[in-house]
Amino acid sequence: MKTKSPPPIIGVSGCRKDIDGYDYDSAPHMFVDALEKACGAVPLIVPTLGAALDRKTLIAHVDGLLFTGSVSNVEPHHYDGPDSVEGTAHDPHRDATTLPLIVEAVEAGVPIFCICRGFQELNVAYGGSLHQRVFEVPGLLDHRSDRTQPMDIRFDLAHEMSLVEDSYFAALAGSTTIMVNSLHGQGIERVGDGLSVQAIAPDGLVEGLTVNGARRFAAGVQWHPEFKVMDNSFSRALFEAFAESAREKAAES
Repeated sequence: MKTKSPPPIIGVSGCRKDIDGYDYDSAPHMFVDALEKACGAVPLIVPTLGAALDRKTLIAHVDGLLFTGSVSNVEPHHYDGPDSVEGTAHDPHRDATTLPLIVEAVEAGVPIFCICRGFQELNVAYGGSLHQRVFEVPGLLDHRSDRTQPMDIRFDLAHEMSLVEDSYFAALAGSTTIMVNSLHGQGIERVGDGLSVQAIAPDGLVEGLTVNGARRFAAGVQWHPEFKVMDNSFSRALFEAFAESAREKAAES
């Protein structure tokens, strides 16, 4: 009888949170739930230790890494951007952890999947820059959601997304057009070196990237495919491709 392979272990980027005066490392449950449902994976939160994190050991023991969305934004000094508007949420502990980890994981052949803030981290990690307030950039749409609305409305499909012809995403979708949700205030300004554009919003904003020459799955999206992942064929395809790559990495270990 063939032995069933164990589920892949996926590290999930943590966010530093102050709860009642205590620092917590946390991750939105929607992401870990999607990993369990769509990938059959065991998710583990990666603590926000920054330079103190032994990234080499972590990379050796996980089969993939998911970089999640968050209410915080990458600090602009990481991409030589202007100072943030007062009141902008930041998480320097997460920045110090994720930005070097993304590049090192790809170089080591560990699959990565980067979503929303994670997508922006991917771009910055490879030398790209961000629009800090997309809704104030002439010619670009307001991609934010209405926070007063229930979750199902906020995360509902919001606009078309064009997938680059003959791209990895187009092959995965079997189409060059999909519908996505939209819940972000920041976005890609300049695409990082060594990244390929996969998806473009109606206003020209880049919302999907892959890493050129990566040995395994290394992709990011600006939207939120983790929301009701099993109900959306392309969202499910992204997570399943990520999981397949993670299982390949696990089998090699």
